[in-house]
Amino acid sequence: MHDVAARAGVSIKTVSNVVNNYPHIRPATRAKVQEAIDELGYRMNLSARSLRQGRTGIIGLALPELSLPYFAELADSVIRAAEARGVVVLIEQTSADRQHELDVLTSDRRQLTDGLIFSPLELGPDDADALKVDYPLVVLGERIFGGDWDHVTMNNVDAARAATQHLIDQGRRRIAVIGAHAGETMGSAALRVLGYQAALAANGIPFDPDLVVEGGLWHRATGADCTNRVLDSGVKVDAIFGLNDALALGSLHTLHARGVSVPDEIAVIGFDDIEDAAYASPTLSSISPGREQIATMAVDLLLARIAGEDKPYRRVITDFSVVPRESTAA
Repeated sequence: MHDVAARAGVSIKTVSNVVNNYPHIRPATRAKVQEAIDELGYRMNLSARSLRQGRTGIIGLALPELSLPYFAELADSVIRAAEARGVVVLIEQTSADRQHELDVLTSDRRQLTDGLIFSPLELGPDDADALKVDYPLVVLGERIFGGDWDHVTMNNVDAARAATQHLIDQGRRRIAVIGAHAGETMGSAALRVLGYQAALAANGIPFDPDLVVEGGLWHRATGADCTNRVLDSGVKVDAIFGLNDALALGSLHTLHARGVSVPDEIAVIGFDDIEDAAYASPTLSSISPGREQIATMAVDLLLARIAGEDKPYRRVITDFSVVPRESTAA
């Protein structure tokens, strides 16, 4: 930097301001410094800057399962939002395992990152103390409410209610919901089933527990299995609500294999609006839960905390929309 300053005939501070993209520099001065930088091949010593600032320029992102399209696409959105702000993302997979989720909070890798965006599936309110960490943290999802961290979540209940209402508006009355988790009171499955029940009640449609089909991990295979069980049960059904798109895509596969016409005989809707939904056959109606908004808000909240923001912690609920496609004949 001394050499650049000498070549350009400016102070070291001016070179620093140009390198750090300080806005209030005269164009002529900026051009002169940039010319000296180019001639000398100068590159900022990022390690030295990190030591001075006490930051690495890296944030962590811990997600349950990257093989699930929603989390893969969320990771992509977070990476793009971070890159736009000059930050790198270190991704870790917890495999929806409770111990892995606890370990990621105390891992030595936290020394490599300035903060963490964390999406737990197995931790609950009783684990709140584990989230009392000494670094900036943003929590995603429904598992943890309250606490000294920022929280970004989607509107699961109202969005699931809208998905069910969309099916009702198409004249469907025997709507199966697949992927429920028995005994769950907090989390995506429980909240989305609540939204499903609310839509039925609002339209005077009796709730039939036989139409709530339990499933394990929300994979395509689970959706296919749940749909087979619905069809084999003999219970009358004219629509299926997959609690995520992977479940709904598995359902479409089973319905096609068994010669059931979609949407003529059974309409199908999913949740998450992953890219595959627009390329299924038929194309899959879904709920767009505001994934880009989740990513952007999470990154911005985390970077604000890293920069030293001391405002009250925020809980952000993102917007959603119904995306009608061929699978509901909308």
